[in-house]
This record gives sequence, structure tokens and C-alpha cells, in this order.
Amino acid sequence: MSKVALVTGGRSGIGLACAQKLSQTGYEIVTAQRSPAADFHSIEADFSDSKTPPKVIQQVIDRCGRLDALINNAGIMLENTVEEMSLADWNRTLNVNLTAPFLLIKHAAAYLKGNGVIVNVGSIEGLGSNPQHAAYCASKAGLHALTRAVAVDYGPQGIRCNAIAPGWIDTELNEEFIESMADAETFREQIGAIHPLRRTGRP
Repeated sequence: MSKVALVTGGRSGIGLACAQKLSQTGYEIVTAQRSPAADFHSIEADFSDSKTPPKVIQQVIDRCGRLDALINNAGIMLENTVEEMSLADWNRTLNVNLTAPFLLIKHAAAYLKGNGVIVNVGSIEGLGSNPQHAAYCASKAGLHALTRAVAVDYGPQGIRCNAIAPGWIDTELNEEFIESMADAETFREQIGAIHPLRRTGRP
């Protein structure tokens, strides 16, 4: 029986690249995100709703009978300063980027014990910040901290939990941010110039 991996936000970008690579190594893939994904079995999921994560885990178990890897990749970025950001936008960012991974791990842990893997897709902004990214940075810093806590608590039970902290990657989320700039092309060139290869990363 093939191992099973759940990838949230698996329709594009980093999530799709993870799903494709895991599929190549023999995993059966289930993705979960707001819009259907054509490449693999897909669950439509709104991770701003705390009722969604347990339902997603149950759907994976009902369909596949097991879960071996959880890739927490789904995320949103709502920009504003602390003064200008609404509580609703703050809560939505934290719900999608931090609370949803917490709840997915919580409800998946029983199935992952023994030889399971969790990968949380954090961000370089969990270690620093760009302007007007207070909520996003807080959520990703929290995700990195959650990763360490889960690794300590569940390592002895056979669950490996790690995080990655991508920088600028060519994804829909980052492209939306670039296009929001007054001079998007100049900003895109500036972003490329700060990298040793003079370009952003590719999923």
C-alpha cells in the first residue's frame, strides 16, 4: 500500500512542487485548498474556518485509510501596518497560517505516530520582516515555534517535524505582492538583485 501525503495549498507554487515530488517518490497525494486542483485528488477547504482541518484529516483517512506525511503549505498575506490592520484581517491571517497547521497536526498526530513526517512551510519573514507585514510575520514566526514544540513533543513517538523558511519564490502569493507595488517591474528587478543568482527562487 502506498504511503499517503496531504499537502495543503497544493494547487500551485511550493505546494504543487511538493506534491509532484512526493508523487514521484511513490506517495499517494491528497491536496486541500480553496480551489480545486486538477493534478491530484483534491479537497476544497477554507482554512480560515477552524472546523475545516479535522474534516480534511477525516476525509483523507476515509479515502486512503492512512496518513504518512503532512505538508502545511497553505497561507495568505494581508498587508497593513499594525495601526491600520483590522482585527478581522489579523485573525484571518493567523487562522490560515498558524491555527490551521496546529489543528491539522492535532488531528493527524494519531495517524502519523510511528514513522510520520510533518513539514511546515514557514517563511524568511518568520525570522525578519518587510514593511506592512505584521500579521504575516507573526503567523510565520509562530509556525516556526510550533514546529520546534511539535518536534520535541512527538519525536519520541516517531513523528519528525521540520520547517522550511523560503525567501522570494516565484509563487502566485508573491506575484500578487509584487503587482501591488506602484512600479512592479522595478520592484521585481530589485528583488532579483538581492539574490546571489540575481533571480528569485523557483518552486
